[in-house]
Amino acid sequence: MTELPSKLREKLMAREREGNLRSLSPAAEGVDFYSNDYLGFAREDPAVYQEGSKRRGSGGSRLISGNHPLYDSLEQRLCTVHRSEAALVFNSGYDANIGLLSAVPQRTDYVFYDQSVHASIRDGLALGRARTFSFAHNSLQGLEERVGKVLPDGVPRGAEAYVVTESVFSMEGDSPDLKALAAYCAGRGFRLLVDEAHAAGIIGPKGEGVIAESGLEGAVFARIVTFGKALGRHGAAILCRPDLREYLVNFSRSLIYTTALPPDTLEGILQAYDTLTGAGGDERRARLRSNIACFREKAADFGLAGGFHQGGAAIQTFRVGDTARAGELGRKINAAGFLVKPILYPTVPRGMECLRICLHSFNTDDEIQGVLSILSREYQPGADE
Repeated sequence: MTELPSKLREKLMAREREGNLRSLSPAAEGVDFYSNDYLGFAREDPAVYQEGSKRRGSGGSRLISGNHPLYDSLEQRLCTVHRSEAALVFNSGYDANIGLLSAVPQRTDYVFYDQSVHASIRDGLALGRARTFSFAHNSLQGLEERVGKVLPDGVPRGAEAYVVTESVFSMEGDSPDLKALAAYCAGRGFRLLVDEAHAAGIIGPKGEGVIAESGLEGAVFARIVTFGKALGRHGAAILCRPDLREYLVNFSRSLIYTTALPPDTLEGILQAYDTLTGAGGDERRARLRSNIACFREKAADFGLAGGFHQGGAAIQTFRVGDTARAGELGRKINAAGFLVKPILYPTVPRGMECLRICLHSFNTDDEIQGVLSILSREYQPGADE
């Protein structure tokens, strides 16, 4: 169920009646009396950029002076690669999540979210006015039980229900059963929102993400993809229907009230997508998949497999369960020349402290062997218990 809720359509119609409906248009040519580029720094080095850009920076928000033509090129590209009807680029994944979740669910609505979602999702919900409820991580049964307690008689008339999850979780590296989750939401009339920050660029034949690879584009209300993970750039986008895009242009404060990305950033994202969808991207994804398999195999050889979450993504998380021990393990591994971060409370709940190992296409077998050998040597379960 992906159409825009009626009360959100009514808010758009009210704006139109009042004559203050916002829309994005290309930055105009002429004498500038509207940007924030007070000292002219954004206008320097015009020869560096394509498509006739005369600016190094954006000079303002997308609704004033910052909506460079490259935005339209990028958003069209995103629709093609990720198979979406519309796309709206934000400055970061954090901005996208808080802009979506603070603007869309309304006071009478209900939001059910996986307990392990990213902080940006929690912050977006906290900024909004809907009633929010967590459910057990990656558990459809947990969601069903939570919904049964909160909404025993179904969703009240005039209210909406949303379910929020991630296709690959940023700490655990695991994934929900999105087909089952989408079927559940469709059967109940709930709207499903999926953050694909750690799937975009990696999952799927061309890095289109889990939703597109699974053919679930039509079953999802909104997707979030980011450019700061697999694409190595900066920014993010919400993939959705055109009517939701229009609503966000009018009501998403993290889009409306912030300076737009500069043209060189947009060019960099487009160039990354050129590589991502070409032979170079195919080769990198294949190497990454090989390294993930190598890591899992060697972890088993070292007797460490039981300590890792069972996700098959680039994120491999080793459970430690204690702040001091996780910190000490991280320092010892770092001292040996391997850059691994301990993840501590409050990023994760107490007792869930861990080491987060991110695998890459450029890691070698010897490097994987090395980091695991040190972890195997230094980690002694229950040594100080």
